[in-house]
Amino acid sequence: MAVCWWLLILFTSSSAHSDFFTSIGHMTDLLFTEKDLVSSLKDYIRSEENKLEQIKQWADKLDVLSAAASQDPEGFLGHPVNAFKLMKRLNTEWGELESLVLTDMSDVFISNLTIQRQHFPNDDDQIGAAKALIRLQDTYKLDTNVIATGQLPGASSAVSLHSSLSVDDCYDLGKVAYSEADYHHTELWMTQALRQLDQGEASVAVDAVTILDYLSYSVYQQGALERALEFTRRLLELDPAHQRANGNLKYFEYQLEKQRKAEQSDGEAKQTRDARSPADDYLPERRTYEQLCRGEGVRMTPRRQSRLFCRYYDNNRHPRYVIGPVRQEDEWDRPHIVRYHDIVSDAEIQKIKELAKPRLRRATISNPVTGVLETAHYRISKSAWLGAYEHPVVDQINQRIQDITGLDVSTAEDLQVANYGVGGQYEPHFDFGRKDEPDAFEELGTGNRIATWLLYMSDVQAGGATVFTDIRASVWPIKGTAVFWFNLYPSGEGDYRTRHAACPVLVGNKWVSNKWIHERGQEFRRRCSLLESD
Repeated sequence: MAVCWWLLILFTSSSAHSDFFTSIGHMTDLLFTEKDLVSSLKDYIRSEENKLEQIKQWADKLDVLSAAASQDPEGFLGHPVNAFKLMKRLNTEWGELESLVLTDMSDVFISNLTIQRQHFPNDDDQIGAAKALIRLQDTYKLDTNVIATGQLPGASSAVSLHSSLSVDDCYDLGKVAYSEADYHHTELWMTQALRQLDQGEASVAVDAVTILDYLSYSVYQQGALERALEFTRRLLELDPAHQRANGNLKYFEYQLEKQRKAEQSDGEAKQTRDARSPADDYLPERRTYEQLCRGEGVRMTPRRQSRLFCRYYDNNRHPRYVIGPVRQEDEWDRPHIVRYHDIVSDAEIQKIKELAKPRLRRATISNPVTGVLETAHYRISKSAWLGAYEHPVVDQINQRIQDITGLDVSTAEDLQVANYGVGGQYEPHFDFGRKDEPDAFEELGTGNRIATWLLYMSDVQAGGATVFTDIRASVWPIKGTAVFWFNLYPSGEGDYRTRHAACPVLVGNKWVSNKWIHERGQEFRRRCSLLESD
């Protein structure tokens, strides 16, 4: 990234101036729905309290009356008024009390809850949110205790105060991992749940015996027989009659003895354990992707970085920018990735969000074989498409992209607005169609995607970077800025260096919009060349 402090000083001195969990935009609606339900619940509680208060007053009055009458029942009933009132109470007032007791004060609350329940997340959404937390844990190398206490990097202390995980929450995360045969994360989260239990935290849903049962099996599946035996013995101290644990104890002891004999003979067991350590399906690119998301391993030498600049840019004295050029910053040199500052105003961003929010749907990808749009586990966000005709702001932004890039946007795709929520991400991909995907954009009839314009419409407290895995570059979200790069060489060949990904959002809410510009219409704006160069 270019060093621009001097230019920023110059500019200042010379200027007058969301499945649910994929979208924070939709989840905010759920938050307000829950707030309304809490208000309705409080109304119900007040109604029940008023009802109980009336019953209590009646009971207290009768208690005093019964105490007086029981001292001399015949004398008490000898008074005609008392005899009359006894008949009245038993014939009328106890019936009224019965009606009061049977009155269901919950009708309004239950009715409201029933209406709102249709908008609630389901089991799949809850499991998805749990997987998102585990994904964040891996990507950003977070300790379970850091997540459980809510002390995430970038999170404000006020928010963190109300963001802790209970024993039951940690247990549920462990169960989700267990259901996926992910024994590593099962161990991590069951250990955290056990730790919080040992520290005195109460649980309404789980006990130490259940947690230890999961722990012993998950560590056994990872080849740690001694630890599996340790957890099993601790379980049996709490519940000596536990049938499965008693069976496991004998089995683990037998396997451990067998392992020790093998180690003494030829080290076979050690080789077996070593073979289990690395995940066979853990690709090098995934490791690079996660490093870049954490801001690690960026491949830019100081010498190369010194060649990156900031400048005022008017696109060859374009009439709209001669007087007020935009600030352009080099983010990377090869391929050339630039950032434009202050491209859109807060008001424009708000209008784009307002237009997009009602239409946000789970983002899809084009199946390279069938060409059909479908959801994918590696792209978790919600998106909407906005045409230029829908609002003047969309048209203005499209025009701005054309004026700044010099490319014709009449053949570009509509503006895609995306919202990344809890663990929202888009794993490494190309924007352009490769040679093995000849029909990638055939239905559009506008050729391949020549360039990408990525507009950041929010800041992100932590995470959410755009990373380029081939060149090992990271670009961080800055509200109101746009990042631009060419996906194709001047020859029309795809630039495989532009393989990129959207890192999961750790803390915050990420809004972006994309403009994918196609080849058709650019013949006289970016001339073809046989050379594959920038």
